[in-house]
Amino acid sequence: MENLQELFEIGMKFHGHKCPAMPMGLRAGLAALKVLGVERARDKELVIRSETGKGHAAGCFLDGLMMATGCTYGKSNIEKLYYNKMAFTLIDTKTRRSVRVSLKPQFFEKALGSPFIQKRKAGIPPQDIEPEITDPLVERILGLPESEFLDIGEIQTVEIREGKGLFEAKPCEKCGELTFVNKLRVGPDGKLSCIPCSGYGE
Repeated sequence: MENLQELFEIGMKFHGHKCPAMPMGLRAGLAALKVLGVERARDKELVIRSETGKGHAAGCFLDGLMMATGCTYGKSNIEKLYYNKMAFTLIDTKTRRSVRVSLKPQFFEKALGSPFIQKRKAGIPPQDIEPEITDPLVERILGLPESEFLDIGEIQTVEIREGKGLFEAKPCEKCGELTFVNKLRVGPDGKLSCIPCSGYGE
């Protein structure tokens, strides 16, 4: 799935609505792959350390990153840092080479003043914003040279935590649901319990 248009169309179905931020993330993720010279992750060959937060367009940006890189929450190869920035670091787990990519400040500032964002500020859901507002913004993002909207850092070598998949599960002695053993706790009553039943935090 190296074709940008194909990735965008699948990303639209995954994301659920048309907006400028998802294709920004898609383009940024593809740029990071190109710089590192790696392919989209099938398993955990890549890791993203995302500096995005929640409650703003960064969530849409992150969906684009997942679509481009194959890093997903299901595979546990995304770490969200909650810095509330439109930026991320992509890491090749085999070589530990990494690159940080962010939106250019001037570009991002201008994007926040767009008619699309004004509608969003007024409380209009993205899917209800007129296509004549959304479509030109999205098409511009899809066709814009990377150098006009992305800051791409130098390749760095980073440390990453190694981890193996866990496949052993036991039933919680209270609710009976199978729970992976690393999250079972011995409760005050001496029973082996899942976290909700144990009364403990994580």
